Amino acid sequence: MASADDLQFQEFDDATNLLAANPDATTISITDPNDKPKNQRGPSAAVGRDEDEDLLGNEDSDKAELLAGQKKSAPFWTFEYYQTFFDVDTFQVLDRIKGSLLPLPGKNFVRLYIRSNPDLYGPFWICATLVFAIAISGNLANFLTHRGQHGYRYVPEFHKVSIAATAIYTYAWLIPLALWGFLMWRNNKVMNIVSYSFLEIVCVYGYSLFIYIPTAMLWIIPSEIVRWLTIVLAMCLSGTVLVMTFWPAVRDDNRRIAISTIVVILILHALLAVGCKAYFFDPPEKVKPLLISPTITSNRNGTIVATHSA
Repeated sequence: MASADDLQFQEFDDATNLLAANPDATTISITDPNDKPKNQRGPSAAVGRDEDEDLLGNEDSDKAELLAGQKKSAPFWTFEYYQTFFDVDTFQVLDRIKGSLLPLPGKNFVRLYIRSNPDLYGPFWICATLVFAIAISGNLANFLTHRGQHGYRYVPEFHKVSIAATAIYTYAWLIPLALWGFLMWRNNKVMNIVSYSFLEIVCVYGYSLFIYIPTAMLWIIPSEIVRWLTIVLAMCLSGTVLVMTFWPAVRDDNRRIAISTIVVILILHALLAVGCKAYFFDPPEKVKPLLISPTITSNRNGTIVATHSA
């Protein structure tokens, strides 16, 4: 049986002295888990991965994406599920609008602005504002162009609101849905391509349409040169956002398929802009003056009566 002295705490010598006394002894070193390893990646390796991290994301963006997925884990038939899509503050919306107006070369719009918290608040209200901006601007442009012409009477064209809403929301929802399905299909064919969720694609298309709100207001100016200059500028800025976002998703695919996908995206984007300009701001037809021709008739008494008919 051990005595009381054997159970007391004892101070041991330093590991160096113990090894000197017994060279065959085994030692175990316990280090602080908070200590960081000294071996770090050199600057040359870090610089080489900057571009990949911008396009494919890094560890922080992946954590944010996982947290976002956990936050949206409510059943889809509940109000809380759809409430998460509108959980965004004013600073985030303004930052994403600024990113769509001033696209940064080599930067992915989804990874830079959207992936941490994709939303439907911004795209929904941008599309709604664009609908009324196009319809109202089209009516004002028509009124200013015809004002002062003989025989013109202004009639509000309220049906343009429904036509603009159909065109804008169809483009902002059906095109992302088709593109998402295409990317999912190609992802099964090519395993290493970048994939986007449907909500992220809707965000990209929604925020890319913001540039057309001030453009539609400038279309009120009755000048075809000004209108075409503004529409070309708007198409270049918003098209750049789409190209820099979706090119990383298809560049690892077949070269012909990748280029064809980007070309189709740009063509559909241009058709929306040119179609809205042509329908809502088409140069009006000249109002033809009313021509009055005299008609000569005679009554029973032989009196000749001259009347005028339009």
